[in-house]
Amino acid sequence: MRVAFFGTSAFGAGALERLAREDGIEIVRVVTQPDRPAGRGRRSASPPVAVTATALGLPLTQTERASADPPAADVGAVVAFGQMLRPPLLGGYSLFNLHPSLLPRWRGAAPIERAVMAGDTETAAAVIDLVAELDAGPVHGLERFPIGPQDDAGAVAERALTLGVPLLAEALRGHTTGREQVGETTYAARIGPDDRRIDWARPAGRIVDQVRGLSPHIGARTDLDGVALTVWRAQAVPAAAAAVPGAATAAGPALRIACGEGAVEVLDLQPAGKRRMAAGEYLRGLRTPPARAS
Repeated sequence: MRVAFFGTSAFGAGALERLAREDGIEIVRVVTQPDRPAGRGRRSASPPVAVTATALGLPLTQTERASADPPAADVGAVVAFGQMLRPPLLGGYSLFNLHPSLLPRWRGAAPIERAVMAGDTETAAAVIDLVAELDAGPVHGLERFPIGPQDDAGAVAERALTLGVPLLAEALRGHTTGREQVGETTYAARIGPDDRRIDWARPAGRIVDQVRGLSPHIGARTDLDGVALTVWRAQAVPAAAAAVPGAATAAGPALRIACGEGAVEVLDLQPAGKRRMAAGEYLRGLRTPPARAS
């Protein structure tokens, strides 16, 4: 099958790399977003799918209006593209979307992050027909898998790609039939600044879920004694009696912070403008013991 691939993010790049190895699939055009400023220096950077397409030697188009000029193909694959697709592309040929959630749970932009942040213990890799309504198309393949208590968003994404790309390839080959989605619909809104800020009055387990859901690519945020930190890895532990939420202490190699219920030990963190490091390394560099997170 002559396939046009539409994707932008690192998840899309992972799908493109795997799909290019599938038998019977010829990727004739990769379509992604234009280069945009990124990082602290705000230098122009190519999206991950563009980088992967170039490395694979695949024809590449970068555009903000993908729907206006459909590439010539038999069928399309859409993975974390970031543009709403409309006619004439939508309806020009079949478009199959790889969506990493247990549809119709977590339709939308951030299904992996939202599932982990909500404490879900199961998710899925789903392949659906792309239709006008957001992530509402018939399901052509779905593989369930557990979310372990130590899994972060990166681990879940990797598993979704491993299970989902073969399903996507089967749909692209025309070997599947769609069935309507069944169940309660929930939506995975794009991650915003408020989603990243840690509220230490919440239970420790929910804060750890937040950290896992935002790692390793976004990061949960807090301030420790006035210093902005990104929290990358943490675990829930019992709290000292009558500890005030946000009270911080050094606990061996970890930074322990009291919560509304229990406490969180921060294991890996990143001070603003610096590299990621173990919490113990950061604590050894402090002139005074930690006191309060907010």
